[in-house]
Amino acid sequence: MTDSTDLTRLTAAELADRIHARDVSAVEATQAHLDRIAEVDGAVHAFLHVDAEGALAAARLVDATLAEGGDPVSPLAGVPLALKDVFTTKDMPTTCGSKTLEHWLPPYDATVTRRLREAGMVVLGKTNMDEFAMGSSTENSAFGPTRNPWDLDRIPGGSGGGSSASVAAFEAPLAIGTDTGGSIRQPAAVTGTVGVKPTYGGVSRYGLVAFSSSLDQGGPCARTVLDAALLHEIIAGHDPLDSTSIERPVPAVVAAAREGAKGDLSGMRIGVVAQFQGEGYQSGVLGSFESAVARLRELGAEIVEVSCPSFDYALSAYYLIAPSECSSNLARFDAMRYGLRVGDDGTRSAEEVMSLSREAGFGAEVKRRIMLGTYALSSGYYDAYYGSAQKVRTLIARDFASAFEQVDVLVSPTTPTTAFRIGERVDDPLAMYLADLCTIPANLAGNAAMSVPSGLSDDDGLPVGLQVMAPALADERLYRVGAAYETARGPLLDKMPELKGAPRVRPDALVRSEVPR
Repeated sequence: MTDSTDLTRLTAAELADRIHARDVSAVEATQAHLDRIAEVDGAVHAFLHVDAEGALAAARLVDATLAEGGDPVSPLAGVPLALKDVFTTKDMPTTCGSKTLEHWLPPYDATVTRRLREAGMVVLGKTNMDEFAMGSSTENSAFGPTRNPWDLDRIPGGSGGGSSASVAAFEAPLAIGTDTGGSIRQPAAVTGTVGVKPTYGGVSRYGLVAFSSSLDQGGPCARTVLDAALLHEIIAGHDPLDSTSIERPVPAVVAAAREGAKGDLSGMRIGVVAQFQGEGYQSGVLGSFESAVARLRELGAEIVEVSCPSFDYALSAYYLIAPSECSSNLARFDAMRYGLRVGDDGTRSAEEVMSLSREAGFGAEVKRRIMLGTYALSSGYYDAYYGSAQKVRTLIARDFASAFEQVDVLVSPTTPTTAFRIGERVDDPLAMYLADLCTIPANLAGNAAMSVPSGLSDDDGLPVGLQVMAPALADERLYRVGAAYETARGPLLDKMPELKGAPRVRPDALVRSEVPR
């Protein structure tokens, strides 16, 4: 038997190997992570709901199968995982970080949730997020901010800060996030973890509560590139329940990660995006990026500078397209069928109750984006705003296509800065939006993209991310490059300061959003 500290520090691949060899039980692995959550999540606040009973029950099923001589149902059977609270779960609340859905218990599982369960993975609970995935810091959650395990005074990125923080804090070896404009990759960059946005349509959106339907994409969060690849292959694949799901085989990302780990990138052409450097970029971020590019060259890759001029307009286009789709998608939260309802005292009309409920249920950032999107879609402004933004989106896709005629992948910093302090940008939406400057183009084009830690900034000692971008349906290229760089870089998370002063909490105290009984 291995002690709990060792179990929480293992990679997902290592933990799976030990469970499947019956050197350690899935129950022991799950309990070790539940204990770690109890130990540190009072300070980190990565989780909104912890399902200790359900997690241990799932782990016991895996152990029973293995004890009877059965084969593990997947390469990650028995491995614990944290799930972003934007995927529906029929046995746990799905809040999307919003008061609007605080006590909502969905009647069905998302396809991603179902595939995780069918793979024998153990869902520890649901992670904190910016409300309805709108934000870059996880400060917009109605249930309080998540904190960065590297420095508890700093943000863990957003919108999926809870997922990346849970992985960085060793509360879970793996997590699932969603990426609409960088919400997997940007948190990965600032927490020193790996985050992947698969090709749009590569992972089912059925049961993923929609923010921006043409941009939203679920994907893996991990501590290593191989772990991310193993999770990617479990959740990916065609789903007839999602009309945008791609009917193509899942890219061989695990094989690519294993090949990349050999550290040879000979024959690969890697493009450095000229637009993602210079003014507005922290010196420590640029220094880390330049060192990463030099290391890629040492691994055998040919480095080419590539210009993508339309990328300069990506941020503006995104903040018209995404709010417009959000305005439409969030109209369903009308207090009539489910979710928060206030003011229904028998004297008010349905319209009045709807208005009062939306006012009480939505936070400031969600309201800001709904109003912006509604304006952009309104009569007389549609062509000038939303229509123009879609034209820019086409230009960005053309820039990517032109670039990938010259190179196999593109690289850039994942974010212009390291993690900023909690509260530092809450009153400056533009400064907050700039955190996604480098990540947004891949969402607009539907390409695959990854953030892998490039090291620590010389400015403040905080993590920096290297972004790798590949053409649509060429996700395996991310894993080859990311794994090769990771091997050359060496360990990073062992440099993270130990979490101190975290009050131990009871597991039941972490059930912050109660299941209705």
